[in-house]
Amino acid sequence: MSRGMPTLRLLVPSLLASALLLGSGGCREPRSDPPIDGPVAGAASSAASLPPSALTTVVLEGVPFVEQRPDFCGEACVEMAARRLGQTYDQDAVFGLTGLDPALGRGAYTRELTEAVRKLGFDPGEVGSKVSASDPLPGLERAFARVHADLARGVPSILCMHYDEREGTTEHFRLIVGYDAETDEVVYHEPAEADGAYRRMKRARLFSLWPLKYDAAEWTLITLPLAPAKLVSPPPEGGFSKASYAQHVMALKEKLGKHGLKGYNIRIEEPFVVVGDDDPTTLARRAETVKWAVEHLEKDFFDKRPKRILDVYLFKNEASYDSGVLKLAADPPSTPYGFYSSRLGGLFMNISTGGGTLVHEIVHPYVEADFADAPAWLNEGLGSLFEQSAERGGHIVGLTNWRLAGLKKAIHKDRLPTFKELTAMSDHTFYDEDRGDNYAQSRYLLYYLQEQGLLVQFYEAFRAAAAKDPTGYATLVATLGESDMAAFQERWEKWVLTLQYP
Repeated sequence: MSRGMPTLRLLVPSLLASALLLGSGGCREPRSDPPIDGPVAGAASSAASLPPSALTTVVLEGVPFVEQRPDFCGEACVEMAARRLGQTYDQDAVFGLTGLDPALGRGAYTRELTEAVRKLGFDPGEVGSKVSASDPLPGLERAFARVHADLARGVPSILCMHYDEREGTTEHFRLIVGYDAETDEVVYHEPAEADGAYRRMKRARLFSLWPLKYDAAEWTLITLPLAPAKLVSPPPEGGFSKASYAQHVMALKEKLGKHGLKGYNIRIEEPFVVVGDDDPTTLARRAETVKWAVEHLEKDFFDKRPKRILDVYLFKNEASYDSGVLKLAADPPSTPYGFYSSRLGGLFMNISTGGGTLVHEIVHPYVEADFADAPAWLNEGLGSLFEQSAERGGHIVGLTNWRLAGLKKAIHKDRLPTFKELTAMSDHTFYDEDRGDNYAQSRYLLYYLQEQGLLVQFYEAFRAAAAKDPTGYATLVATLGESDMAAFQERWEKWVLTLQYP
């Protein structure tokens, strides 16, 4: 097959054939156990021994080696070839150009990898070809001759092949960097192993591993020669990269499998990974709450996102919530609604109880990142404020909610602490002594600030002054413009008693 420009008459059939080849399959991470060295029983008989080759020795020296991240064998091969040409991007950046949804939790297959290398300015030419299953050797010889010709002009190729000869072995990308005529060995970079530079395998073994046997009559050969055309650097990604999400999802899938949690679907709602046991359509609808909360909270309050990718577990009912939390956390949940655990790196929700607790808990990792020293009263006050929320003029606002009834009872019984006492509470005091009243008082103090148009101003001022005002009380007084906080609290309590819910 000619490597030149196809004629106009043959262009459409050629593209159709390439599309069929690219859609046939891909390459995945290899087995964790070591490969078998050389042909074994069951290898293609045509590759057991080969006639002498007329090809000459050619080895591309100085090709940098990098070890792949999980399932990024193809991306790592592109990085190696690009580094040889002076490019500085890495395999993560290559993945970012594949167009692959990171929620799938895998590396690129052939079609996606081809898309990335073209975007990076390489010309891989015709990526796929076919050989006869009944007589594959002539086609294999011709295909490898093209790989050799590319090597002779300084171009390495990525080949998609079986990782080894065992039945059911995975597919795997390797970077071909040379051929040794004296030993009839193919020289390649093995991205799956730390010392994988300039490995060798017999040409016969390559011919055994290379064909992808998707069809009984014709086998597929995948070759991506990385010939530079007009090389470009990928644009920078903001926040967590697509590759970071993909790697996170791979680890998440492994964790779910380890705990026997099957049938879970996954979505990316930056900066979170949303995972749930609902069907994909229902999960997508529920994940809209995450998206809405993130957009509005970042718009008004939080300059910094969580410093790591966090999981949002949306369990569809009480039974799956209790079971899932017990498996993932090794303890039963302490609340029937949901909670955030920094230690476990996730939010765990019984989403059948509604989305209010979800929005509440989303606040906490944001506060953790944006205002690390925020006291409990502010952290829980903001979370509680937005557990019943809506949009007003494009901004998130808290509404009155179920906590109002308990707060009114506390006011009637004259058992609320002063605001100075509330803001000075330690975490232990806030959470363990009159917990419900503390949550409610904090919530409706912030609700008052919101209704006066002062909440965002207060949050930003408190965050800026936290080193000098760790409780926020001085900032609260200044924001309110009050000289007599006792009188203010009396007016505030009377105002609270006028509020209604529902």
